[in-house]
Formats: sequence, C-alpha cells, structure tokens
Amino acid sequence: MTGVTEVDASVIRVQAMDSLARREYSRYELEQRLTIKFPGYRGLIHESLDNLEQDGLLSDARFAEAFTRSRIRKGQGPRRIRSELLERRVQEEVIERSLRNSGFDWPTLAAEALVKKFGVSPAADYREKTRRMRFLQQRGFAIEQIRLVMDND
Repeated sequence: MTGVTEVDASVIRVQAMDSLARREYSRYELEQRLTIKFPGYRGLIHESLDNLEQDGLLSDARFAEAFTRSRIRKGQGPRRIRSELLERRVQEEVIERSLRNSGFDWPTLAAEALVKKFGVSPAADYREKTRRMRFLQQRGFAIEQIRLVMDND
C-alpha cells in the first residue's frame, strides 16, 4: 500500500468512528454516508467497515435494537419498525430477533398511542372508528393488534 492509501483508510475509519460516536448506524447507512464524503474510495470504505465490524464498533444487531427501542418510544408498531429497518438493509433475522427481544406488548403500545392521539373517549361512530384504525395502521400495527385495541375501546 502507498502512504496515501493508508492515510485515506485511517481518515475513513476516523470519520466512521466519529459518526458512530453520535449514534448507532446500520452498515448500509454508514456506507452511504462515507460514500458521499469519500467518492471513489468504495474499496477502502468496505475494508474500513469490515474492520469496524470485526472490532465490534459497528453492528447491525446493536443498531436494530437501538432503533427498535427508539421507535417504540415514539409509539410505532412492529410493521413500521420492520419496514424502516429493511430500508436500512438490516437482515430479516436480525430484525425479527430485535422485535422479539424488545419484550414489548404491541397491543398495549397501540392502545397508548390511541389514547395519546384521541383521548380516552370511545369512537362516537363508524367513521371515527375507521379513522382511529387507519391511524394505528399508519403507525405500523398489525390488523390483529388493531382489532384487539378497538374491541376494548
């Protein structure tokens, strides 16, 4: 390797570590970020990301867990969380493990989101009920979870 390549590799690693110090990133997200900053260095970027994964500094599993916790705090359901993680190219089995390990009761979260948005009063009519159901669906809750919450409304 030439001296320039070694400096570039270290610069890429430092930039990646600076990003990871602020928050967790999926490998895909971090790769996209670095590609914008360092166009034409795709090979070095992949090498740097591989090294960060080997060093335990970059982990899609850790990212998925942090992301899932964050989205649960925002009142989002499992379907939406899964969809957003897939957009970030996290593997399906990592997503499933993250959602399963969250230990969260999704119908309870759906009920809390519903109360936060609409209050404790039940839906006055069919139109209002469908409006609330659409809200929960957009939040990423499964139809079974929505029905369970709406039946208890």
